[in-house]
Order: sequence, then structure tokens, then C-alpha cells
Amino acid sequence: MTVQAIPAGDAIGRLADFSAVIDARSEAEYAEDHLPGAQNWPTLNDGERHLVGAAYAQINPFEARKRGAALAAANIARHIERSVIDKPKGWQPLVYCWRGGKRSGSLALVLDQIGFRVALIDGGYKAFRAAVLADLPQQAGRLDYRVVCGPTGCGKTRLLHALDEAGAQVLDLEDLARHRSSVLGQVPGQPQPTQKRFDTLVWNKLRLFDAARPVFIESESKKVGNLAVPDALVQAMRASPCLRLELAEDQRVALLMEDYEFFVSDPGLFCDRLGALTTLRGRSVVEGWQAMVRAGDLEPVVRALLLTHYDPGYAASIERNFRLYADAQPITPTDRSAQAMSALAREILA
Repeated sequence: MTVQAIPAGDAIGRLADFSAVIDARSEAEYAEDHLPGAQNWPTLNDGERHLVGAAYAQINPFEARKRGAALAAANIARHIERSVIDKPKGWQPLVYCWRGGKRSGSLALVLDQIGFRVALIDGGYKAFRAAVLADLPQQAGRLDYRVVCGPTGCGKTRLLHALDEAGAQVLDLEDLARHRSSVLGQVPGQPQPTQKRFDTLVWNKLRLFDAARPVFIESESKKVGNLAVPDALVQAMRASPCLRLELAEDQRVALLMEDYEFFVSDPGLFCDRLGALTTLRGRSVVEGWQAMVRAGDLEPVVRALLLTHYDPGYAASIERNFRLYADAQPITPTDRSAQAMSALAREILA
């Protein structure tokens, strides 16, 4: 048998055809980004990759290759013992490394010699990344979006969750970015993915959507936390029909107190994050908010943030950037509850 090398552009359209997608790179490379559904079978782990690289630079390439071959052979043997012994002959893996070279080639060769039909991405992850970036504009442009707009705290994310549960197609960029898309939006204990990983996650969601059905998405800006939303998606969103979600002020304050419970339970963290607003709101204002938080008086601070910081900025941004916002359909849940959002989602989809 012979290992089949396939172009990255073909591979991204055929991922479902393979029994498994195997990333032969190190753990750190895999964590930075990987193909959808890929399993990590390092031919060289992080430490071993460093040792072989050092030998390559400090001794010579031949000695480095010998050391690398010994380490790779041992690792491949462990992968086979752990994950291949139970596989039937019809199992068909797709294998890749950084550039489709020695690491994936070594693993693919052994699997091929066992008798499996093995495919190798020509050019490896590097070629896959280029193919994703080239395909993103096409995927973003083929879909019909409904943009859920509304000021901070009106329940846009809750409505997206309700729409998703009701069977709608939903692209939740904040969920993919692990960020709530504001200066206070970083969730404790949830680091954001890399830009490469975010791009892949967005691309993978887009490619799986049915173009005959609308995709509901929140009116995000060009960045979610530290991550840039693909430009083609930004442009498509801003040219799409809008839904204007409306919720009473008291309900919005209560919603934020619920969704940002980590600030309610950790006043020190809340005060620290508020410090980032000093340049925009002024030192005296921010220090006044911090004093109220330390005193346990959070509700007036949340209300002031809404009315003096978030609402004016959002109103200016939404009208400037979303061309069809003036014609937005108003939608109003009875309250902020999950039940009310579910009822509204059903009404939208009816």
C-alpha cells in the first residue's frame, strides 16, 4: 500500500470521510490550533522536540535525526498499542504535522505498513491554515444572517442560547472566543484561545451551516476580547437584517448581576477590572465606583455602567456600523428569564 498525499484544500472538504484525524505535532503546537476533531498523537512531545532541535543546532543534523528517530519510534509504538490495536482493517486515518514532513510521515508509514489506508495532508498544518484563511470569506459570504442587536444586558446571549435550543442555526462568537466582548468581559479561569484557534473554530461552524436557513448572530464589534473576528464575517454581519432586542432597565441590571456573578462574589476582582475604565471615565468616577463596590453597593455601579458607559457607546456604534439597523424588527421578551427567552425564540422561528 502507499500513503496518499492530499492537498489541504481537498482535505478540509473531506474531513468527514476519514475514520480519524491525527495530529502528529507536539502538545503545545496542538493546543495552539488543530484540525476539527483531531486527536493529538505526538511523534515527538514538547520536551523531545526541544532536545532534538538543540542537538540539530549544537551537534549536527545527522546526530539529531538519529536521536529523533529513536524517540519517534518509541512514541509511535505507544500510540499503536494504546489506540490502534482495536481498529479494524477498514479504519482510514488522516495524518498531519507542521509541514507534512518527518513526524507525520513516520507515523503514516508505520500505519500504512500495518495495512491501513492512510492519507497525509500535503504541506501539513501550515497548508491547512492557509486553506482555512482562503476559505473563510467564501463560507462567511454564502450565509444569510439575522443580527441580534440591543444594548448591554438586554439578553442577547440568552436569546442566542434559546434559539439554539429551539433548533435554529446560531453562531455564538463570544462562546467561541471565551469572552463577553467588553472591557469587563474576561471570565475568570477561562483564557481565550489563540487567534489561529478562533479562526478555525469560526470557519468550522460556518462550513457546517445550511445556507438555506438563516444564521442568528450577535452584533459583535471587530474584536471579541483580544481576538479579531474574520473581516469577511464582520462585513457580512453589518450588511444583514437586524433584530432589536429590548428589555426594561431594571431587568437589564438584574441580568448583569446574574451573568457576572463572579464580580458580585469577588469585589476585589470587580474593582481591579473597573480600573481599566479610568482613562475613559476619569479617575474620580472610577474610584467612586470602586468605593461603592467595596461597600457592597454593586447595583448602582452596574446601573451607572450601563447608562453612562455602555449604552452611549453601543448606540453610536450600532447605528454607524450596521446599515440595516434603522429597519430592525423590535423583539421584546416578557422578562430576562430563560423561559421568556425560549418563548421569544419560538415566536421568532414561527
